Amino acid sequence: MPRPMSFKANSVIYFRGDVSDKIYILKSGRISLNSNDIETGQEIHDYIQTGEFFGVKSAMGKYPREEDAVVLSTTTVIQFSVPEFEALVSQNTTLIMKMLKVFSNQLRRIHVKVSSLLAEEEHVDPEAGLFNIGQYYLGKKRYVQALHAFRRYLTYYPSGTFNQKANEFALKAEQFAQQYGAGKGPSIQGLDSSVGGTAAKPDTGRQMSDAAKQYYAAVSVFSQQKYAEALRSFKKIAEESADEEFRIKSLFEIGRCFFNLEQYDNCIKHFKSLIQRYPKLPELADALFHVGQSYNEKGDQEKAESFFQKILSMPGTSETVLRKVRRAMKAAS
Repeated sequence: MPRPMSFKANSVIYFRGDVSDKIYILKSGRISLNSNDIETGQEIHDYIQTGEFFGVKSAMGKYPREEDAVVLSTTTVIQFSVPEFEALVSQNTTLIMKMLKVFSNQLRRIHVKVSSLLAEEEHVDPEAGLFNIGQYYLGKKRYVQALHAFRRYLTYYPSGTFNQKANEFALKAEQFAQQYGAGKGPSIQGLDSSVGGTAAKPDTGRQMSDAAKQYYAAVSVFSQQKYAEALRSFKKIAEESADEEFRIKSLFEIGRCFFNLEQYDNCIKHFKSLIQRYPKLPELADALFHVGQSYNEKGDQEKAESFFQKILSMPGTSETVLRKVRRAMKAAS
């Protein structure tokens, strides 16, 4: 059942990136929700008023928190699980109206920012954008967020323009996260000082094809862990698109969807067929890794081991994939 919780000043109720099913209503005290402006990267402080709720979208949507919930003075909140909050809302019209008001304001702010971005630059390069997100967090010494961004970059762009730098920065982010923790550590050399600017944006004038737009929309769905929906989208691109680049990218993502849906036989069959068809697939090492992991999940460690060893013997395999392989082999031993 809902329960009151007390926090002292300067404590944190939850951090960006946390995953939780808890929702809160402020009973007394002061709380600031700290996030980053999607256009400038500057930190935003949204102050919660007494009686207002927070943590709703991420809890109900089952995705990581988008902000830090920082306690500014001695505070008491009421903590709800998602079912408890749904029960409360269903019986409270006033609370529903408050929710609509809060969400409407948030959507209005997002709309203004997106409109501003589109007006400023009609054609956005998603590859440079994702790389720059990693750079931004690395520059802020928020290593966990930086590592997440660079890993996503290396997954979606294994042969991308910034692949070498992304590998280097991912290694540093992982090392510094373990060694120093958030907000500490030395300054990072080699970061582009114009994050989001022209120095890190090759070919920004190129208009994305319809296949590219569909592909990145499907990638977004995949990142929300809606794997069945993403699978349908990637299959449609693979079957209907004449854009060879994004058709092959979608074929690779289909295998990842199978793996995350725990359809390990389909994953193995799909990736083996893909590798036979495209033996020089840019994501070859990652495809082999998913096959090995699928055999692991099926309990066939011998076959898994053979695929992992093959990856280790392949020249030019990224350090990110090699670390994943070594961790998988260690976990299976």
